[in-house]
Amino acid sequence: MRIAALLEYDGSNFSGWQRQERARSVQQCVEEALSKVADEPITVTVAGRTDAGVHALAQAIHFDTTAARNGYSWVRGAVSNLPDDVALLWADEVDAGFHARFSATGRRYHYIILNRPIRPTYLRGRVSWEYRLLDVEAMQQGAKHLLGENDFTSFRAAECQAKSPVRELRALEVTRHGEFVHIRAYANAFLQHMVRNIAGVLLDIGAGERKPGWAKEVLEARDRTQGGVTALPDGLYLTDIEYPEQFKIPRLSRDIGLW
Repeated sequence: MRIAALLEYDGSNFSGWQRQERARSVQQCVEEALSKVADEPITVTVAGRTDAGVHALAQAIHFDTTAARNGYSWVRGAVSNLPDDVALLWADEVDAGFHARFSATGRRYHYIILNRPIRPTYLRGRVSWEYRLLDVEAMQQGAKHLLGENDFTSFRAAECQAKSPVRELRALEVTRHGEFVHIRAYANAFLQHMVRNIAGVLLDIGAGERKPGWAKEVLEARDRTQGGVTALPDGLYLTDIEYPEQFKIPRLSRDIGLW
Protein backbone atom coordinates (compact mmCIF):
# COMPACT_ATOMS: atom_id res chain seq x y z
CA MET A 1 0.00 0.00 0.00
CA ARG A 2 1.03 3.62 -0.44
CA ILE A 3 1.10 5.86 2.62
CA ALA A 4 1.14 9.67 2.57
CA ALA A 5 2.34 11.65 5.58
CA LEU A 6 2.93 15.21 6.72
CA LEU A 7 5.99 16.25 8.71
CA GLU A 8 7.13 19.16 10.83
CA TYR A 9 10.79 19.81 11.58
CA ASP A 10 13.30 22.32 12.85
CA GLY A 11 16.03 22.44 10.23
CA SER A 12 18.63 24.19 12.39
CA ASN A 13 20.71 21.10 13.10
CA PHE A 14 20.25 19.29 9.80
CA SER A 15 22.33 19.36 6.63
CA GLY A 16 19.04 19.59 4.76
CA TRP A 17 16.34 17.12 3.78
CA GLN A 18 18.37 14.81 1.53
CA ARG A 19 20.24 11.84 2.98
CA GLN A 20 24.04 12.31 3.02
CA GLU A 21 26.84 9.96 3.98
CA ARG A 22 28.56 12.09 6.61
CA ALA A 23 25.93 14.59 7.69
CA ARG A 24 22.67 14.52 9.62
CA SER A 25 19.60 14.73 7.36
CA VAL A 26 15.86 14.84 7.91
CA GLN A 27 15.36 12.06 5.38
CA GLN A 28 17.59 9.65 7.27
CA CYS A 29 15.83 10.31 10.59
CA VAL A 30 12.39 9.84 9.04
CA GLU A 31 13.27 6.68 7.13
CA GLU A 32 14.89 5.08 10.17
CA ALA A 33 11.85 5.85 12.35
CA LEU A 34 9.33 4.57 9.81
CA SER A 35 11.40 1.44 9.18
CA LYS A 36 11.13 0.59 12.88
CA VAL A 37 7.37 1.03 12.80
CA ALA A 38 6.99 -1.04 9.61
CA ASP A 39 9.57 -3.64 10.67
CA GLU A 40 10.95 -3.42 7.14
CA PRO A 41 13.13 -0.91 5.21
CA ILE A 42 11.23 2.23 4.23
CA THR A 43 12.32 4.73 1.58
CA VAL A 44 10.35 7.97 1.37
CA THR A 45 9.72 10.41 -1.48
CA VAL A 46 9.42 14.06 -0.46
CA ALA A 47 7.41 16.93 -1.95
CA GLY A 48 10.39 19.28 -1.95
CA ARG A 49 13.92 19.02 -0.59
CA THR A 50 14.72 21.79 1.88
CA ASP A 51 18.20 23.25 2.38
CA ALA A 52 20.29 23.08 5.52
CA GLY A 53 18.76 25.31 8.20
CA VAL A 54 15.34 25.53 6.53
CA HIS A 55 12.32 24.56 8.62
CA ALA A 56 9.04 22.88 7.63
CA LEU A 57 5.55 23.13 9.13
CA ALA A 58 3.85 20.74 6.69
CA GLN A 59 6.33 18.83 4.55
CA ALA A 60 4.72 16.01 2.57
CA ILE A 61 6.09 12.54 1.83
CA HIS A 62 4.90 9.18 0.54
CA PHE A 63 6.23 5.65 0.86
CA ASP A 64 5.21 2.14 -0.14
CA THR A 65 5.02 -0.68 2.39
CA THR A 66 3.58 -4.13 3.01
CA ALA A 67 3.13 -3.33 6.71
CA ALA A 68 -0.52 -3.11 7.80
CA ARG A 69 -0.78 -0.08 10.10
CA ASN A 70 -3.51 2.51 10.54
CA GLY A 71 -2.82 6.23 10.48
CA TYR A 72 -2.70 6.53 14.26
CA SER A 73 -0.12 3.76 14.52
CA TRP A 74 2.12 5.34 11.89
CA VAL A 75 2.01 8.70 13.64
CA ARG A 76 2.49 7.49 17.21
CA GLY A 77 5.09 4.93 16.25
CA ALA A 78 7.11 7.35 14.15
CA VAL A 79 7.01 10.15 16.73
CA SER A 80 8.29 7.81 19.44
CA ASN A 81 11.30 6.97 17.24
CA LEU A 82 12.05 10.44 15.86
CA PRO A 83 14.41 13.00 17.43
CA ASP A 84 12.94 16.02 19.18
CA ASP A 85 13.37 18.27 16.14
CA VAL A 86 11.18 16.14 13.82
CA ALA A 87 7.53 15.10 14.18
CA LEU A 88 5.09 13.15 12.03
CA LEU A 89 1.79 15.05 12.11
CA TRP A 90 -0.50 12.89 9.96
CA ALA A 91 -0.38 9.67 7.92
CA ASP A 92 -2.87 7.55 6.02
CA GLU A 93 -3.21 5.20 3.07
CA VAL A 94 -3.69 6.95 -0.27
CA ASP A 95 -4.39 6.03 -3.86
CA ALA A 96 -1.44 4.35 -5.56
CA GLY A 97 -1.39 7.19 -8.07
CA PHE A 98 -0.45 9.75 -5.42
CA HIS A 99 3.06 11.17 -5.62
CA ALA A 100 4.31 13.59 -2.96
CA ARG A 101 6.28 15.64 -5.48
CA PHE A 102 4.52 15.29 -8.82
CA SER A 103 0.94 15.39 -7.51
CA ALA A 104 1.53 18.71 -5.74
CA THR A 105 -0.16 21.71 -7.34
CA GLY A 106 1.21 24.47 -5.11
CA ARG A 107 3.75 25.26 -2.41
CA ARG A 108 4.10 28.08 0.11
CA TYR A 109 7.15 29.46 1.90
CA HIS A 110 7.37 32.08 4.65
CA TYR A 111 10.59 34.00 5.30
CA ILE A 112 10.91 35.99 8.54
CA ILE A 113 13.49 38.75 9.00
CA LEU A 114 14.31 40.47 12.28
CA ASN A 115 14.96 44.04 11.14
CA ARG A 116 16.89 45.88 13.85
CA PRO A 117 20.51 46.94 14.49
CA ILE A 118 21.14 44.16 17.01
CA ARG A 119 21.32 40.48 16.04
CA PRO A 120 18.77 37.96 17.41
CA THR A 121 19.43 35.90 20.55
CA TYR A 122 16.65 33.50 21.58
CA LEU A 123 15.30 33.61 18.00
CA ARG A 124 18.66 32.70 16.49
CA GLY A 125 18.06 30.18 13.71
CA ARG A 126 14.32 30.88 13.81
CA VAL A 127 14.55 34.21 11.98
CA SER A 128 16.94 35.84 9.58
CA TRP A 129 18.52 39.19 10.50
CA GLU A 130 18.99 42.46 8.64
CA TYR A 131 20.55 45.44 10.41
CA ARG A 132 19.71 47.89 7.62
CA LEU A 133 16.30 49.56 7.95
CA LEU A 134 14.07 48.00 5.29
CA ASP A 135 11.52 49.89 3.19
CA VAL A 136 8.73 47.33 2.92
CA GLU A 137 6.80 49.33 0.33
CA ALA A 138 9.80 49.36 -2.00
CA MET A 139 10.26 45.61 -1.47
CA GLN A 140 6.62 44.99 -2.39
CA GLN A 141 7.01 47.09 -5.53
CA GLY A 142 9.99 44.99 -6.52
CA ALA A 143 8.12 41.78 -5.74
CA LYS A 144 5.39 42.64 -8.25
CA HIS A 145 7.90 42.35 -11.11
CA LEU A 146 8.42 38.67 -10.34
CA LEU A 147 4.81 37.50 -10.40
CA GLY A 148 3.49 35.17 -13.08
CA GLU A 149 5.03 32.39 -15.12
CA ASN A 150 8.65 33.28 -15.75
CA ASP A 151 12.10 31.88 -16.40
CA PHE A 152 13.72 32.11 -12.94
CA THR A 153 17.25 31.22 -14.03
CA SER A 154 18.55 34.32 -12.22
CA PHE A 155 17.04 33.02 -8.99
CA ARG A 156 18.12 29.36 -9.08
CA ALA A 157 21.21 27.83 -7.51
CA ALA A 158 24.07 27.05 -9.87
CA GLU A 159 23.78 23.36 -8.92
CA CYS A 160 19.97 23.26 -9.32
CA GLN A 161 19.00 20.04 -11.12
CA ALA A 162 15.51 21.04 -12.25
CA LYS A 163 14.98 20.37 -15.95
CA SER A 164 13.22 23.69 -16.53
CA PRO A 165 13.76 27.09 -14.85
CA VAL A 166 10.18 28.14 -15.57
CA ARG A 167 7.92 28.48 -12.55
CA GLU A 168 4.60 30.22 -11.84
CA LEU A 169 4.97 32.60 -8.91
CA ARG A 170 1.37 33.14 -7.90
CA ALA A 171 1.86 35.46 -4.94
CA LEU A 172 4.77 37.30 -3.31
CA GLU A 173 3.86 39.49 -0.35
CA VAL A 174 6.07 41.61 1.89
CA THR A 175 4.70 42.95 5.17
CA ARG A 176 6.02 44.42 8.40
CA HIS A 177 4.95 43.67 11.97
CA GLY A 178 7.01 45.77 14.35
CA GLU A 179 10.66 44.73 14.03
CA PHE A 180 9.78 41.74 11.83
CA VAL A 181 9.53 41.75 8.04
CA HIS A 182 7.68 38.84 6.45
CA ILE A 183 8.06 37.56 2.89
CA ARG A 184 5.41 35.04 1.81
CA ALA A 185 5.83 33.23 -1.50
CA TYR A 186 3.33 30.97 -3.27
CA ALA A 187 4.11 29.10 -6.49
CA ASN A 188 3.33 25.92 -8.36
CA ALA A 189 6.89 24.83 -7.49
CA PHE A 190 10.23 26.37 -6.53
CA LEU A 191 13.77 25.98 -7.82
CA GLN A 192 16.71 25.30 -5.52
CA HIS A 193 17.47 28.47 -3.48
CA MET A 194 14.73 30.34 -5.38
CA VAL A 195 13.04 31.81 -2.31
CA ARG A 196 16.36 32.74 -0.69
CA ASN A 197 17.60 34.39 -3.90
CA ILE A 198 14.35 36.32 -4.25
CA ALA A 199 14.73 37.42 -0.64
CA GLY A 200 18.31 38.54 -1.36
CA VAL A 201 17.14 40.81 -4.17
CA LEU A 202 14.26 42.21 -2.12
CA LEU A 203 16.56 42.89 0.84
CA ASP A 204 18.86 45.04 -1.29
CA ILE A 205 15.84 46.91 -2.62
CA GLY A 206 14.46 47.39 0.87
CA ALA A 207 17.80 48.69 2.13
CA GLY A 208 17.91 51.31 -0.64
CA GLU A 209 20.86 49.71 -2.42
CA ARG A 210 18.73 49.15 -5.52
CA LYS A 211 15.50 50.47 -7.04
CA PRO A 212 12.37 48.27 -7.20
CA GLY A 213 12.78 47.92 -10.98
CA TRP A 214 16.03 46.05 -10.42
CA ALA A 215 14.02 42.92 -9.63
CA LYS A 216 12.69 42.96 -13.21
CA GLU A 217 16.20 43.49 -14.60
CA VAL A 218 17.51 40.50 -12.68
CA LEU A 219 14.61 38.33 -13.82
CA GLU A 220 15.04 39.26 -17.48
CA ALA A 221 18.81 38.74 -17.38
CA ARG A 222 18.34 34.99 -16.87
CA ASP A 223 21.80 34.97 -15.32
CA ARG A 224 22.40 34.04 -11.68
CA THR A 225 25.49 36.28 -11.51
CA GLN A 226 23.28 39.33 -12.08
CA GLY A 227 21.26 38.74 -8.91
CA GLY A 228 21.96 39.58 -5.30
CA VAL A 229 23.38 37.42 -2.57
CA THR A 230 21.54 34.29 -1.44
CA ALA A 231 19.73 35.15 1.79
CA LEU A 232 20.44 33.03 4.85
CA PRO A 233 18.31 29.91 5.42
CA ASP A 234 17.57 31.08 8.96
CA GLY A 235 13.93 32.12 9.16
CA LEU A 236 12.75 30.23 6.06
CA TYR A 237 9.75 27.91 6.56
CA LEU A 238 7.99 25.56 4.16
CA THR A 239 4.42 26.12 5.33
CA ASP A 240 2.13 24.32 2.90
CA ILE A 241 1.91 21.79 0.06
CA GLU A 242 -1.30 21.76 -2.00
CA TYR A 243 -2.79 18.64 -3.61
CA PRO A 244 -5.96 17.91 -5.61
CA GLU A 245 -8.95 17.14 -3.36
CA GLN A 246 -9.18 13.60 -4.75
CA PHE A 247 -6.16 12.56 -2.65
CA LYS A 248 -7.71 13.84 0.61
CA ILE A 249 -4.47 15.22 2.01
CA PRO A 250 -5.35 17.49 4.96
CA ARG A 251 -4.32 21.13 4.88
CA LEU A 252 -2.22 21.61 7.99
CA SER A 253 -0.76 24.92 6.85
CA ARG A 254 -0.76 27.63 9.45
CA ASP A 255 0.71 31.07 9.61
CA ILE A 256 3.60 31.66 11.96
CA GLY A 257 1.87 33.80 14.54
CA LEU A 258 4.65 34.22 17.11
CA TRP A 259 6.22 37.27 15.50
